[in-house]
Amino acid sequence: MRIDFLTLFPAMFEGVLGQSILKKAQEKNAVHFNVINFRDYADDKHQNVDDYPYGGGAGMVLKPQPIFDAVEAIKKESETKPRIILVCPQGVTYTQKKAEELAKEEHLLFICGHYEGYDDRIREHLVTDEISIGDFVLTGGELPSMVIADSVVRLLPDVLGNEDSPVLDSFSSGLLEHPHYTRPGDFRGMKVPDVLLSGNHKFIDEWREKESLRRTAERRPDLLNNYPLSKKQKQWLKEFEK
Repeated sequence: MRIDFLTLFPAMFEGVLGQSILKKAQEKNAVHFNVINFRDYADDKHQNVDDYPYGGGAGMVLKPQPIFDAVEAIKKESETKPRIILVCPQGVTYTQKKAEELAKEEHLLFICGHYEGYDDRIREHLVTDEISIGDFVLTGGELPSMVIADSVVRLLPDVLGNEDSPVLDSFSSGLLEHPHYTRPGDFRGMKVPDVLLSGNHKFIDEWREKESLRRTAERRPDLLNNYPLSKKQKQWLKEFEK
């Protein structure tokens, strides 16, 4: 997979892309990152990328020309057609399902805005997806684009090492993930559930499924509205209510 970031602040990406799973993914050639300063594509001698909004108002608006030229340059040299993502508060709320969808693409291109907003011609004529990571406003699109990239890259084949890891994640199954424990079995009087020490994998799997359902019912009951509950899971929910 190839992931491009169009940004005015390339240095923001250095620490994130060069650490942990994202670093390992690059070393395995599962992903290739390009961080591009779209100021380099500005066509005036001062390299201006923003201007005052027509009609007046606060703040500055990103001009279409630098971003159009940057996207067109990337498309021209790319072997694949990119999925162009605009990270903005007006976009659809990001979900694990969307991450799984994007992980199937060969090329993602993130447009990271700053200032008051974008010239809307960027939104209308360049972008394939508008995505928001939540109902709040940040100073720019760099952090959201890195969050989305991280969630996508970890789903790529062989990146995590254990093929079951992304399948068992919260939201991937439709439920929140079950609790986890490790050594020691008894820490300051707080003990690991006996079933996890039993060695009986059938019982362990059932315990994990039940605890996943319990945690979802307690913390995110809205996720159960469209979840296809089995007969056994419906019985567990009745037990929880009691």
